[in-house]
Amino acid sequence: MIRPAWMPRPAPLALALVALASTPALAQAPARTGLWPLFRQSFDLFTVLLLAGSVVAVGIIISAVLEARTRSIAPDDEAEHLLSLARAGRLDEVRAAEGDSVVARAARAAALAAPEPASRREAAELAASEACGRWFRRVDVLALIGNLGPLVGLAGTVWGMVLAFSSLGAAGGQANPGALSEGIAKALFHTLLGLMLAIPCLLAHGLLRARVDRLCTRALTLASRIVEAMPPGRS
Repeated sequence: MIRPAWMPRPAPLALALVALASTPALAQAPARTGLWPLFRQSFDLFTVLLLAGSVVAVGIIISAVLEARTRSIAPDDEAEHLLSLARAGRLDEVRAAEGDSVVARAARAAALAAPEPASRREAAELAASEACGRWFRRVDVLALIGNLGPLVGLAGTVWGMVLAFSSLGAAGGQANPGALSEGIAKALFHTLLGLMLAIPCLLAHGLLRARVDRLCTRALTLASRIVEAMPPGRS
């Protein structure tokens, strides 16, 4: 179809319509409120709880990243040393091993158990499960904080909305729209804080739990080799 000369081009026409439609909105738009002023205005008990959860979560994440490593859970050199002692029948030295890793705990428990292979395996599995459980419980605190964060933020939002609409009711429905919107913004800020707490916590929990699970599986494999290498009938 041939466009008449008087018809404007589609792109300039669309831009002109958007400009005309947005001019009143821009003229009536209030000044933007930064996050820091909004944070100060929304500072209350719910904000304190969310900040405390953030501090605890950061501490747990840093501690787990630094400590949940191979040398703490399934060190190869320690496993090889205990394996050589078990093959040589030097179970007294296995019992005296001072390591705190999952492998060392399982090997000590097996050496202290009855000399039957089944008893040694059962003792090693119980000791390894208890040691691995300690690591998983440390990491699972992040999931607890991550799940509670949005709920605390939602509670703060509901409380802020109650206050905002209570002020509207006290004014007989004639409250200033600017003040009402500011109250609603402060209420929703709690939800934002809760999400900002939950997302990193749940992400770190998934990554750290996968690492702990991988290391504990390796530790169980190494401990099983040590237990199987222990000579039967000796205590």
